[in-house]
Amino acid sequence: MFTPKYPPQDTAPPATIAVPAVSHAPAPTASTPAPVVSPSNRPTVQLTPGTALVLVGGGTAVVLVVGAVLVSMLLAVAITGMSVAVTAVVLRSILNHERKH
Repeated sequence: MFTPKYPPQDTAPPATIAVPAVSHAPAPTASTPAPVVSPSNRPTVQLTPGTALVLVGGGTAVVLVVGAVLVSMLLAVAITGMSVAVTAVVLRSILNHERKH
């Protein structure tokens, strides 16, 4: 009843492999410098001032939201603890008053 039901293996669609088209670019001449290739063969990311400003603003917003949530949770725990303490004092006072009379 709780075992997963898998489809048979032969019903899966065949995987297609895309072959990139080969384009014959002209060879670079000696006057143009060769592009610098990073060791990981990925292009480097260049941040513009606008992009950096957006990243800083987004990070600041995330920090402020997470901070507000954590502070509100701490405040809720503190209020709950105080109310439990006040309730305990009131109950103790009522029970001590009943024992004396």
